[in-house]
Amino acid sequence: MSTKFLIDNAKLIELSINENAEEIEKLDQEIGDGDHIFNVQRGIKLVIDLEPTIKDLPMSKALNTIAMKVLSGIGGSSGALFGTLFMTLAKGKNIDSGVDFNKSVEIFYDAVQAVKMRGKADIGEKTMMDVLIPVANTLKELNQKEESMETILNKVIEVAREGMLSTKELIATKGRASFLGERAKGHIDPGARSSQIMITTVCESVINS
Repeated sequence: MSTKFLIDNAKLIELSINENAEEIEKLDQEIGDGDHIFNVQRGIKLVIDLEPTIKDLPMSKALNTIAMKVLSGIGGSSGALFGTLFMTLAKGKNIDSGVDFNKSVEIFYDAVQAVKMRGKADIGEKTMMDVLIPVANTLKELNQKEESMETILNKVIEVAREGMLSTKELIATKGRASFLGERAKGHIDPGARSSQIMITTVCESVINS
């Protein structure tokens, strides 16, 4: 992983999110306040626009710069949660000495745990954590078993999709959707969908690189 990797994948994510923006907006209008897609798109653009600033920085400083920009630039809970994700990634041990696949798995797992604590959300509550937690657990578990990187990433894509789809029949206990009670059932969580798209995009990028 490098700062170039971060920016290149942010650009790929931007394309994937924009291709699915109408769907995500509709999901949020059904159980949220309709602004999730705009916050996600704004956040991605903020990261991409940082390219001249972070391209020559050490990884820790680049990730911290992204975290601060996301925290200050995105509305709602998304800014706090993604800011926490990037701040925790920035604290990864020895990341300025290089980040290989093993290190990426380690720091991503720790970052998801931090987001879990920050958002006080777990699996089964109809949020993006229904995607992020299973993905982080799968990465760690399969990497410890020394599966090949491609095998792991293909499984992660599958797990992310399963996590996203699982939110359809859940009753939300967090966020605006929690006010709908049973009426939220039958709708996929927009945060889970956008997270699944991001994870799939990055995994496919790494597999095809």
